[in-house]
Amino acid sequence: MLLYAVTDRAWTGEQTLYEQVEQALDGGVTCVQLREKGLAEEAFLAEAMEIGALCRAYGVPFLINDSVEIALACGADGVHVGQSDMDAGRVRAAVGEGMLIGVSARTVEQAVKARDAGADYLGVGAVFATATKHDAKELPRRDLQDICAAVDIPVVAIGGIHRENILELTGSGADGVALVSAIFAAKDIERECRELKELSRRMVAGAG
Repeated sequence: MLLYAVTDRAWTGEQTLYEQVEQALDGGVTCVQLREKGLAEEAFLAEAMEIGALCRAYGVPFLINDSVEIALACGADGVHVGQSDMDAGRVRAAVGEGMLIGVSARTVEQAVKARDAGADYLGVGAVFATATKHDAKELPRRDLQDICAAVDIPVVAIGGIHRENILELTGSGADGVALVSAIFAAKDIERECRELKELSRRMVAGAG
């Protein structure tokens, strides 16, 4: 959970998403979530099979955003759901005990409910203003601290995080950061991930 990459094909440009993910893995990301909001199911599954195989080759957990069906079909290591998606308890019933479940949370109540329903980790944010989700309100730092203190499962901070502000999260209790544009919009993804990973280590260790 230290450096959690969330894909977004908005920055593919001259490279394929597969190539970008491979560079991120070379740079040391510790988890990859495939997020596809507009891809047809057949294409989504084909892509998930390819990128899932790539992540397995690197020994890095591979998760699917929102779709339990795709996660099961491609043999993903986990699935991540939001508050408006399937309840964590229902997800656990569908996927069994062998799959990681991540849940987005913004309040202590949501966090505790998700943990009690079987979530393995939480994605909490947006901790900074973000262009990736225009409707995401910035979460007060105190709320992030309260969530981290309330649960005994990993908490990953997400939303508007980049190299210039990661260390502002030092002392929050977060176990890592989930990044979208900070990784996939970078000109040199591998190099950027190496720097981001070191900053995330410092943040978690309290060495901001």
